[in-house]
Parts: sequence; C-alpha cells; structure tokens
Amino acid sequence: MTRTIRSRCWTGRVSGQVWGGDTVTDTATAPHIPVLLEPILARIAPVEGVWLDGTFGAGGYTRALLDAGAERVIAVDRDPEVFQRAASWAESYGDRLKLVEATFDRLDELADEPLTGVVLDIGVSSMQIDQAERGFSFQKDGPLDMRMSGSGPSAADIVNGAKEEMLADILYQYGEERASRRIARRIVAARDDAPITRTSHLAKIVEGALPPARPGQVHPATRSFQALRIAVNDELGQLVRGLMAAERALAVGGWLAVVTFHSLEDRIVKRFFQQRSGGAPRGNRYAPEPEVSEARFELVSRKAVVAGEEEMTRNPRARSAKLRLARRRAVEAGDVDLSTLGLPPLDLTGERR
Repeated sequence: MTRTIRSRCWTGRVSGQVWGGDTVTDTATAPHIPVLLEPILARIAPVEGVWLDGTFGAGGYTRALLDAGAERVIAVDRDPEVFQRAASWAESYGDRLKLVEATFDRLDELADEPLTGVVLDIGVSSMQIDQAERGFSFQKDGPLDMRMSGSGPSAADIVNGAKEEMLADILYQYGEERASRRIARRIVAARDDAPITRTSHLAKIVEGALPPARPGQVHPATRSFQALRIAVNDELGQLVRGLMAAERALAVGGWLAVVTFHSLEDRIVKRFFQQRSGGAPRGNRYAPEPEVSEARFELVSRKAVVAGEEEMTRNPRARSAKLRLARRRAVEAGDVDLSTLGLPPLDLTGERR
C-alpha cells in the first residue's frame, strides 16, 4: 500500500543539523548523518530537476537536494515513523517535497514523470538501531522485531519458526556467518526450552556458540543480526528490484547514486552497473560465453567512492560506506540477468531463487 503524507508544521531546522547551500554541518545530536553526501552533490552539480530519494530516513539527502537546487523531490520510505519526525520541517518546502510511504522497489510507479535522479542509501538507519523497541540491535535489549515497516513476519517469527537448516542458510547467505550451522543448532535447542523473543536473549545464544571476540573484532552477534534483518525486510531483493525500477524511471542523462554498507549490497550494485554499462555478466568456465548487453548506464567511475578521513572522523558510520554512481543513457530499459548479480539464492519461504 502506498500512502502520501503531508506534514503539519515547520520549526526552521532539524535538531542537530544546520543546513546551508550545498553543505551540511552535523553535530553530535543529529539523529542520522547522511553518508557521502558531499561527494554526491559534487558529482551531480548543478542539481536540478525531479529527484526521488528512495530511502528517506531523516531526510538528509532530500534536504540537501532541495537546498542545492532540485525542483522537486519525491521522498520514499517504508517506515511510517520517519515521516512523523519530518513533520517539523517538511512543510517549508511546500509542493517541492512529496512524502510517500512505500518501498523503493516500486519507485518507477511512484514517479509521474521521468526522473532527473535517484538516490538510495541502503540498509538500516542509525535512528532505527538506536530505538531498542525496534529490535535491530544486540547492544540494547528489546523485542526481537527488526521490521522496518512494522508489518509482516518479525525476526522472532523466523528464529522461533524456521527449521534449523533454513536458519543456518539465512545466517550464512545473508550474514556470511561461517559458524551458521553451529549457531542454528544452539538457537533450536534454546527455543525448545522457551521462545526467543528478546534481542539480548538471542545475542547471548549466539555468543555462547562462538569463541570470545578478540580485541578489534566485531561483536559475535553482528553477522547473525545482520542476516536476520536482511531476511525480515528482504533487503537484497528490494535492492535488485529498486535498481531495475530506477533504470525504468530515469530520464536520459538521469543520475543513479547508491550508497551501500556491506559487501553483499555492494556486490549487487557493482555487478548491476557492470552489466548495465555494457560489461559482460560474470559467467563460469562451464557456461557459454555471455553476451555483452547494450549499455543503459554510463559509469562515473569504475571504482566505488569512499569517505575521506575527515568524514570518517565526523561520522564513524561512513567507514564502511561505498558510493557507486552512473548516468542513464538513451537505450530502452531491458531485462536484467539476475543470475549475475550475486543475489543469495534464498528467501523467507526457504525456496531457492
């Protein structure tokens, strides 16, 4: 279901963020700092036309685009809470800003004209992680939920209902967790005693299945929580469908900017851009030589853009971020060879893709 949302009032600023021209100054109180914003603005300048921000969040990219000269921004998010937070400032942009509650994989249906640009900041926001009641973080005890939209099966439903083999596949495919089978066995044994409904309970089970983390290593539950979050929200499927929708929605010369935060996301975006810019899809020695597709995009750079030291110091979340950017060419949108994109062959039903 798609809902268009109107804000009610304007206070003049977002708490913790002061905006001016093409830049944003972030303070310690900012709920979510947009990553790699300045490199995006620098490469797409001059900013103009109609843009779609498919992962609205705290509105960082949306506000920057509007303040830099975009005529209009369609701001999309599946999380209804983000629009409640935006009510204090969105009104000031009037008809230049349209807020839509939907998933970005339908972005071509949400735009009523060819788009000048699409920006996607993939994954969970720091605001969602900070809310213990959303259940995204193992660092804060809360209900084992992880649903961005608040609907559909939760992480608790998967943890308590999926078969052991399915749990292991989720942890391995979506979290790249090498000890997935061991962790899945521990989860199944624990839920036989009592349902696993809290983030702290699951984190303790995962910790008990793994050796203690050495200094400098991530928390033992990091990969498992990532895997469950991706599975609950179908994040990788959303990403693939969103990339294809952007190809259909963009005008000739339109920009597609995608910011990712882990290797699974970046691999999909990298291979999509490779295939859609005329590169040969990845094959193997047993398959026929793949055909080179006609280029639908022109790459701005073959290498991902990463944050500089200054941004990483100001915003530690930027350390794992990668930006890939391309422009739409005058070639009709076409079919995408999904087998080349690196999408794990798994979904919540347990069926192979």
